[in-house]
Amino acid sequence: MKRLVLPSALWLCLMALLTIGQSAYAYNLPDFTELVEDAAPGVVNISTSRTVQRSSAPSIGGFGGQEIPEIFRHFFGDSFGDSFPTPPGSGQGRSEERQSLGSGFVISEDGYVMTNAHVVQDADEILVRLNDRRELPAELIGSDAQTDVALLKIDATDLPVLNLGNSDDLKVGEWVAAIGSPFGFDHSVTAGIVSAINRTLPRDAYVPFIQTDVAINPGNSGGPLFNLDGEVVGINSQIFTRSGGFMGLSFAIPINVAMDVADQLREGGHVDRGWLGVMIQPVSRDLAESFGMANASGALIADLDPEGPAAQGGLRAGDVIISVNGDEVDRSSSLPRLIGRVAPGSEVELTLMRDGEEVTETVELGHWPDSEKAEGEGSNNQVRLGISVAELDDTVRERLSIDGGVEVRQVEPGSVAAQAGLQVGDVLVSIDHRGVSSADELLSIVEGLPSDRAIPLRIYRDGRSLFVALRLE
Repeated sequence: MKRLVLPSALWLCLMALLTIGQSAYAYNLPDFTELVEDAAPGVVNISTSRTVQRSSAPSIGGFGGQEIPEIFRHFFGDSFGDSFPTPPGSGQGRSEERQSLGSGFVISEDGYVMTNAHVVQDADEILVRLNDRRELPAELIGSDAQTDVALLKIDATDLPVLNLGNSDDLKVGEWVAAIGSPFGFDHSVTAGIVSAINRTLPRDAYVPFIQTDVAINPGNSGGPLFNLDGEVVGINSQIFTRSGGFMGLSFAIPINVAMDVADQLREGGHVDRGWLGVMIQPVSRDLAESFGMANASGALIADLDPEGPAAQGGLRAGDVIISVNGDEVDRSSSLPRLIGRVAPGSEVELTLMRDGEEVTETVELGHWPDSEKAEGEGSNNQVRLGISVAELDDTVRERLSIDGGVEVRQVEPGSVAAQAGLQVGDVLVSIDHRGVSSADELLSIVEGLPSDRAIPLRIYRDGRSLFVALRLE
């Protein structure tokens, strides 16, 4: 077989075409320089500090009761030695200042700054460093743990304000960029594309996250996510990681959701959400067929609060909610955020599948039970287990011949409770060998549970008593 030999002139033409093609490809890539020049002044660095009480330095073999060397804390963390007993006569302990870093951005000329709630959580002092290197103390106007949004106020005027976009207009594949302070490196810029929208994450039922592949690391939290027009379309909130660093999955809070929360925080210091009063579950393919539905979508009502808005509005167990005010409920996890963004006292039109037919009911929403608490201990402790519970009435307790107990109303997928095998409808009567008679008592017990060993739970299921074990994160 003869080898094809191309003339030199033809090789030169081919190389020229390849070079032109590569240049055209590079030419079509977005240029973020103008965006960064315009937007960077409105991005801020946020540092927080809080003082915690620690026991005096423990006496560990070889240290003779002296302060633990810094090298051990460097490799093993600040909690190294906390599990060791404090020596007699060591005093009342000492205070220690903990610091954290995050990002934020200016949303008004008179000093309102937005960031993540987890960036400023439990902070005794908050400092905002502006682009011109000024450091100003900030007041926490309010924070909302459910959406991870916090609103700060600094004493300054004529600040550079970022332009806000419409996160509802975002499309998958669109270019986006982030500016923040990863690991304290101010005004670092990273870019990528929108990987998905309306992403639901475990324990974050109220946020339809924007998923991107923009590199986000510790310190980026609270910083803005921009579209190519230089408009803020999201707040960088969290990443999925197995290493502690960026692994290609970043999640941002849509700016439309964040601004709704910020407006409520500015007006009243807390967020008020609508409440329907139902316990829901996903619609499987078999359930959809049994209900006469063409697709496995919607939120199936498994139970109702007898005093809640849904029960009062005529909804019943077995109804499948398929839309709220015309917005499709494509999966059960979509319902909480569709209801939560409606103000209490407002009426919502619910489209349901009932007995194989589509019907419409109008329900006036109530106040979400935890909405009057900015960051109540109860909601945080419920998140630790990954369940929601309701107290039992006397009839159920009499039938099971128990004095206390609470009913499991919801189990979050992937939570420690789900991993332990807890199911909706289980009656939890004791945890760590301590009786549970109310939701408040359960939360109080959970707060003090260790995370280094398995915890026994006694439950009733289908009229039988059994034990399960879970290990807290």
